[in-house]
Amino acid sequence: MPPSTESPRALLRVTQLIGERNGLLLWGPLNFAVRAGDALHLRGPNGCGKTTLLRTLAGLRPPLAGKVEREENACSFLGHQDGWAEDLRARLNLELFAQLHGGSGAAIPALLHELGVPDRVVRYLSAGQRRKLALARLRLAARPLWLLDEPFDALDTQGCVWLTALAHEHLRGGGALILTSHPALPANFPACRILDLKAASGESASARLENMS
Repeated sequence: MPPSTESPRALLRVTQLIGERNGLLLWGPLNFAVRAGDALHLRGPNGCGKTTLLRTLAGLRPPLAGKVEREENACSFLGHQDGWAEDLRARLNLELFAQLHGGSGAAIPALLHELGVPDRVVRYLSAGQRRKLALARLRLAARPLWLLDEPFDALDTQGCVWLTALAHEHLRGGGALILTSHPALPANFPACRILDLKAASGESASARLENMS
């Protein structure tokens, strides 16, 4: 039987998407698809709307115009706010997360050890340890599309190596990811397509919405 020539399925499709913040046009119209095995790197200066775009793709805020198509409950969003119960230990936080998302907590002790995160009350963890704890959610909730806002922020070398290996594993398994990162990605991170939001607007990023046709 000859090999299939079909394209990998689209996990996300964006059509004529336009975004704004506080009455200012940020980007758009955007048209792109993210398919199984894809990695997309959103780039641009501070304030260009990278986080706004990720939150829009995750369904956490509406666009000004356009459409985002994806399967329900198909994505994991990792933002700057981790949403932990500060007075609970790391392990219990992850166990509650796993229960909420239909996953198993059996692997959590080994996962914490792998990440080098102590089972302490979360408020006493360092910024890097909290970031690793947030990344552990990617293992506990099996979602095909990852939306990651500055996932390397505060990570040490061990954490960067771990996340890079996890990204390769996720893409090989038919997943996809969209991420932002101001620092350069690790040299061995999966190859990414680039979406430069500074250049992704038909008007100046400071154009006011009332000037849009």
